[in-house]
Amino acid sequence: MSSTYFYNKKLGILGGGQLGKMLCIAAAPWHLNTFILDPDENCPASLVCKNVRKGSFTDYETVYQFGKQMDIITIEIEKVNVDALIKLQQEGKKIYPSPEALQIIQDKGLQKQFYKKNNLKTSGFELHDDKQDVIDALNKGIIKYPFVQKSRKDGYDGKGVSVINTANDLDLLLEGPCLIEEKINFKKELSVIAARDIHGDVKCFDIVEMVFDERANLVTSLLCPAKVSDAIAKKAEQLATDTIKAFGITGILAVELFLDTNDNILINEVAPRPHNSGHHTIEACVTSQYEQHLRAVLGLPLGSTEITMPSVMINLLGAAGYSGNAIYEGIDKCMEVEGAKFHIYGKAQTKPFRKMGHVTIIDKSAESAMKKAEFIQKNLKIIA
Repeated sequence: MSSTYFYNKKLGILGGGQLGKMLCIAAAPWHLNTFILDPDENCPASLVCKNVRKGSFTDYETVYQFGKQMDIITIEIEKVNVDALIKLQQEGKKIYPSPEALQIIQDKGLQKQFYKKNNLKTSGFELHDDKQDVIDALNKGIIKYPFVQKSRKDGYDGKGVSVINTANDLDLLLEGPCLIEEKINFKKELSVIAARDIHGDVKCFDIVEMVFDERANLVTSLLCPAKVSDAIAKKAEQLATDTIKAFGITGILAVELFLDTNDNILINEVAPRPHNSGHHTIEACVTSQYEQHLRAVLGLPLGSTEITMPSVMINLLGAAGYSGNAIYEGIDKCMEVEGAKFHIYGKAQTKPFRKMGHVTIIDKSAESAMKKAEFIQKNLKIIA
């Protein structure tokens, strides 16, 4: 690799949200030439990336024309035009993750079939064409309560997921093609961020434990390292390693997991990009997930994933009942907390449960970090 490598390569990122923003921040110390494609020219990444191209990352021609000008293309969101990426790959562009892997991951039904085909442990499932098909399967006894319904495509941050415990919940059923999973009786929800380089070598970050808001079905906080045994941690890391290798992904793969009551580790779903469950790595690890992703897609050696300090990460979510111009009530008081690192994404408009930022609290002990996190959660409210 030449010493001018970083100066003569263009890295295109599809999506300019908070993940794209943090990718660009990680790229800045290396003076990488980054470009963003996003429908909003004032997207969060626009503050740190001078090369923002306004356009839809789901439109074939827009993605194709953007990609033609890049040397390497990556994503910060799965919902992108895969057909354009396939064409660009055929023309010699380097696309990470590969369009083939992305095509599977975009469809939760194909994801589950992939896990089954590759002997990657996951919960039992069925695929159905629509809401009526699910009801018919219930009436025939094929599906039993309780279960979880997921839209096969376009679900994110809790959207496209419905938990059906009894017949009284049937009005919550989603329309369209869907995945039906048995509702797992689990002790913990966990995540492992794995990274794979262009040579196939894999490194995993330490396992994290996630806490979900049941109303919004999205992560409110996470603890690193997770409070699990070494044996469970090793099992989770091995499953994440096997999964990223099976997909053949170059870059980051976030593997969300269930730990059931029998101590089985099961894949919930994956994301082929930097992920919410890896935000803490910016302050708490030798190498952040963002730098690790860049290292992988640029053909550089993977960095150390060692934890420097225990951490708790909390998502800053829009408060229920508020929509409009965001006001961060109580933030001054919360910024007095020692070891609290604030990341505000730059979204001008808040709405209930919208991810507006995150805070990572680092401390010598996980218990102390958790107490500080609870203080911030109690005293910081995003209203309008």
